[in-house]
Amino acid sequence: MSSIQSVFSIGLFQNTLRTATPVVLAGLGVLMTDHVGIMNIGMDGMMLCGAFFAVLGSCFLGSWVGGLALALAIGLLLGAFFGLFVIEFKSDEYIIGVALNIFAGGLTVFLLRTIFGVAGAFSGTSALPIHPLPIINIPLIRDIPVLGSLLSGNTLLVYVSWLMVLLSYVLIYRTPLGFWMRAAGENPEALRAAGKSPDRMKYLASVLCGLFSGLAGAHLSLGYLTMFTENMSASRGFIAVACVIFGRSDPRKVFMAALLFGFIDAFGLRVQTYNISSNLTSLAPYMATVIMMVLGAWLKQRKQWRLAKLER
Repeated sequence: MSSIQSVFSIGLFQNTLRTATPVVLAGLGVLMTDHVGIMNIGMDGMMLCGAFFAVLGSCFLGSWVGGLALALAIGLLLGAFFGLFVIEFKSDEYIIGVALNIFAGGLTVFLLRTIFGVAGAFSGTSALPIHPLPIINIPLIRDIPVLGSLLSGNTLLVYVSWLMVLLSYVLIYRTPLGFWMRAAGENPEALRAAGKSPDRMKYLASVLCGLFSGLAGAHLSLGYLTMFTENMSASRGFIAVACVIFGRSDPRKVFMAALLFGFIDAFGLRVQTYNISSNLTSLAPYMATVIMMVLGAWLKQRKQWRLAKLER
């Protein structure tokens, strides 16, 4: 019983929130482009660049604010780049996404060795320290037993991700701009007839996707680990895509799917102390992702069958 309690402690749920945060932010970025009819599978590369440039900005600008700003800047640039090729040049979105992932992997390895003179990982030096994201202790809430330990004492972007879920939901489902974005993906001709440009909505979604990916990467290197390692995004961008498919592009459902991934990942790390193979525990989150995608596709197909049956 004591061993079970040690696994299912408050620390497990704290790690769940920290692990889920980059997936939540990346998922919000993916659902923005999904609503305008674009599937961005280049989120992994965008997150990786965000993580590297967050460390770069933190070291050379001397604060976590500089790191966050540089991560957002590179995210905006990559989002605009993705939009330019997919929308303006009519390139295949999947090819551009794969190209972004490959480009980001090579670029960050090259810059890591060129700028910092190391290979594999960089955790800061006395001359170039990494300034992590601040930890937020919420008055009153932090004094609540159990719940206070879970909801207070997290890094800044954990709380930002919760706020972004709410704001994304309001934007997409409660504002004219969100209506136009959904129309750009569902019926662009009707949107064009109403005097709005579908391409502008797609550009906006691509830029928002880049900004969210920059935040996700910044959390990985300044909030979750306080270091940069090669390929540290570890396919979280693809997991975010799976969460969007499973959550049907609803920010609330995407958030819950990301929490599920975070829980499985945190749980896997915990049970490694009981002589369970790390290969098995590392595989668990990705197996859950595959199951989520299959289940999401099945639910979508089932809905189509029901609609077809009603039309008959």
